[in-house]
This record gives sequence, structure tokens and C-alpha cells, in this order.
Amino acid sequence: MDFAMSMIGLALLVGAGDALVRGAVALSLKLGIPILVVSLTVVAFGTSAPELVVGIEAALANADGIAFGNVVGSNIANVLLVLGIPAIINPIDTRDCDGRRSWIGMMLASLLFIALCFMGPLVWWHGAILLAGLTWMLTDAYRHTRAAQAAGRAVELDLEPVDPTMPGWRIAALIAIGCVGLPVGAHLLVEGARGVAMAYGLSEAAIGLTLVAVGTSLPELMTTVMAAIRRHADVAMGNIIGSNLFNLLGIMGAVSFLGPLDVPQEFLTLDLWVMLGCGALLWACLYPRWMVGRGMGVGLVALYVAYGFVVLGPRM
Repeated sequence: MDFAMSMIGLALLVGAGDALVRGAVALSLKLGIPILVVSLTVVAFGTSAPELVVGIEAALANADGIAFGNVVGSNIANVLLVLGIPAIINPIDTRDCDGRRSWIGMMLASLLFIALCFMGPLVWWHGAILLAGLTWMLTDAYRHTRAAQAAGRAVELDLEPVDPTMPGWRIAALIAIGCVGLPVGAHLLVEGARGVAMAYGLSEAAIGLTLVAVGTSLPELMTTVMAAIRRHADVAMGNIIGSNLFNLLGIMGAVSFLGPLDVPQEFLTLDLWVMLGCGALLWACLYPRWMVGRGMGVGLVALYVAYGFVVLGPRM
């Protein structure tokens, strides 16, 4: 019953998140907001909405392990699964991918987050620091993209086609579905995950790092699969790096205001460092002479399976 509740919650999160993004993008374009701004803000925040509402629900339910596992586990899954599975389906040619600047930002955000975790329970001022970092990253990304466009370089924006003539009632319906479905889905997922953890003797941190994290990473997985099939390496890598940045700076920044959030000890000794190591792995994928082929994709997925055994084994 608890597992079924979790699956229903995940389905609601994915469906409601997609509806919210489509409705918000259509509304923004109707209001005349530039596509670049929409891509960097509305789409970026919208695709991270499932992780955000799950984090808020977990914090309000005093399930700190799920709140941290949701973000840290998603960042690990984004590299090992969200990049690995699409690479198995269709190799991703990143040799001309201009993602090094974003990668550096992601690694700096990871180091900042780890440092704050070692300082003790996350509270509002930790969240303020993380949100300030997100603001700086968004501003820098906007300036860099504008400069690239001014120089005549092609810039791929992670923006799904939306009908600009979409009627107002449909836009309102999509946004309403997203606003209602996301919190309901998050509640079902968190409560179901806690029930699964209790039934199988797992810690909330372990279930957050696996079931919850993989579930909330499904939208990123589908986006990256489509980008790999269309051979849009910049969109594929940008989706992963951007999601990891928003998870650390935006989601944990916002959720920290609901603190104090106690950092589980196992995160300090293992999971945060695995997350940092996965971020470092992305450098190999961005190196000019490398390509994320099927062999590397299998290796990434195998690493995630091994990590899953490490997480679930000792925490039973």
C-alpha cells in the first residue's frame, strides 16, 4: 500500500510538473517575456518544482533524511542515471559542448553546500547564502548567453515548443493542475516513502537517496533522452548541470528556511562525497577529446547500481 502510494505520488509529480511548466511558459510568452529569460527562470524553476515541493513536504513532516536525500540523491542520479541511460540508447557527442563554465559553477555550489552541511543544522541564513548563490549564477548565465548571442554564436535553449496562441482558459487549467497536483503528489510520495522505509527497516535517508531521488529525477531523464536522440549535447549536459545547481542552491536554499534541518551523519561520511565525485566525473564527459558512448553509459549505470547496494545494505 505504501509503495503504491509512492508510485501514485510520483506520477502526480511528473504530470503536474509538466503541466505547470507548459502553462507557465505559455503565459510568459503571451506576456512578451523574452525566450532567454523564460528558459533561464520559468523553465528552470518549473522543472525543479517536484524536488522543491517534496523537500518542503519532507521538512514540514520533520523527515530531514528525505529532504536531504531528495536533493543529494537526485544530483547523484542525474549524473549516473540521467546521463548513463541516454548514452546507452544513443551516444552523446559532447566534444563541442560548451558546458565547462556551468560545470565550474556546479562544483563551486557543491563545495559551498558541503561546507554548510558540516557547520551543523541548516537554518534560514544558510538558505539565504544558497539563494544568493543561485541569483548570482542566474545573472551570470544570462549575461554569458546574451554575450554569446551578440557574438553570433548559436545558443541552444532548453525550451519545449509551446503554442503561443494557446487560449487563456487552457493556460489557467495547466497552471491550476500543476499547483494542485504538485503538493498532493509530494504528500503522497513522502508519506508513502516513510511507510516503505518503516516496513523494510530502512532509514528515511536511504529511501530519500533512492526511491524519492530517482522518482523526482524522471523529468530530467526524459528530457536528456530526447536531447540525446536529437543529438543536442548542449541541452543534455545543460539539463543535468542546471538541475544539480537548482537542487543545491534553489531547493535546499528554500527548504532551509523551514529549518533547522539536521544533516544525517551518513551524508557527512559518504553521500556528499559521492555527489562531489559524480560532479567531477562530468569533467571527463566535457573534455574535448571524449564522447559519452555506450560503454561509458553502461559504466555510469553500473556505478549507480553499486552505490544503491552500498546505501541500502548497511542502512537496513
